[in-house]
Amino acid sequence: MSSCLNIEFGVAAAKPLPAKVKIVEVGPRDGLQNEKAVVPAEVKIQLIDMLAEAGLPVIEATSFVSPKWVPQMADQVEVMQGIHKKPGVNYPVLTPNLKGFQAAVKAGAQEVAIFGAASELFSKKNINCSVEESLQRFEEVMKAAKEQGVPVRGYVSCVLGCPYEGKVSPEKVAQVAKRLYAMGCYEISLGDTIGVGTPGGMSEMLEAVRKEVPVDALAVHCHDTYGQALANILVALQMGISVVDSSIAGLGGCPYAQGASGNVATEDVVYMLHGLGIQTGVDLHKLMDAGAFICQFLNRRTSSKVAQASCKL
Repeated sequence: MSSCLNIEFGVAAAKPLPAKVKIVEVGPRDGLQNEKAVVPAEVKIQLIDMLAEAGLPVIEATSFVSPKWVPQMADQVEVMQGIHKKPGVNYPVLTPNLKGFQAAVKAGAQEVAIFGAASELFSKKNINCSVEESLQRFEEVMKAAKEQGVPVRGYVSCVLGCPYEGKVSPEKVAQVAKRLYAMGCYEISLGDTIGVGTPGGMSEMLEAVRKEVPVDALAVHCHDTYGQALANILVALQMGISVVDSSIAGLGGCPYAQGASGNVATEDVVYMLHGLGIQTGVDLHKLMDAGAFICQFLNRRTSSKVAQASCKL
């Protein structure tokens, strides 16, 4: 088997790949927000603690949105205050507006994330305003964050396609990313929300965004709906990206993008990166324990191919 892997990765390994990749674990927020059955706070807390124990440097813990919109995140304060914060681990939270930001900081959040879209229709359906309005709304959050010394990460949704508009132009993505960066976001995560992207589209989009935002301030957030996530991530690595978002056990989709299956599984990303000789600081066995724990609670099979294969070995 190892010889097969060497052949497979031989081509990619010839290109300059980053020596180290930072993985941003989004399962506890982006993964669980899609679950119909409410996951109790103590389960979320245990999951986050297990992920930190596995060596993940960044774990998106929860979202300070209105429980009316995302009931799964109604326990955000309890979760933030219940996790055993591990030194050296960041626990950012999603904050759609100033009210969310203030509540997050009050609950002990030391980093936040804001989210915009590269698609007008998606923005309207997701956060009920145009792309321009959403960017203006974030100005307030950015101002408050700067005053309080809180780092802000920016998300751009639908970078490779939209459920309502179809193809999204790389230039539009670049413009939104540029605005978020200019506002003060230290990192911009480019999300293929419905997983339609292919390596060709990823390459074209990153080419456009790289002209506007330094590559070391970019991250990719791939969904595996069409089975393209790992291929897309590999292309991003070859283009100088060294931050990858992923979700334990491949949990999640998007409540506003029907039929979009989950994020790429963290286990699969780590397995690929380690196979490429790239450091992550993550212990794959402990990671798989965390995946098994949450899948057992949800009573479902993991979406991670690596975890599925390991169970059969």
